[in-house]
This record gives sequence, C-alpha cells and structure tokens, in this order.
Amino acid sequence: MNRNVLILAVAVLCVAIGALGYKLYEESREPKGVQLNIGSQGISVEKK
Repeated sequence: MNRNVLILAVAVLCVAIGALGYKLYEESREPKGVQLNIGSQGISVEKK
C-alpha cells in the first residue's frame, strides 16, 4: 500500500511540473498575427 502511494505522489508531481513548464513556455512565446502600435509618430502595423 505504501509503495502505491509513493508512486501516485511521484506521478502527480511529474504532471504538476509538466503543466507548469508548459504554462511558462506558452507565456514566453510571441503571439502570431498583426501588432498595432499607436504612438507619437502615428500608427505602425507589424506582421508577426
């Protein structure tokens, strides 16, 4: 019984670390599409 609980705890920890890593990866990626910038020199459009 104790061995099964240990295996379950390790599996849950691995899933949590994987989910956190994927979230950090998604946040660091630059979005695709069009970026509009409005500033003192007017409007600029960049395609990403």
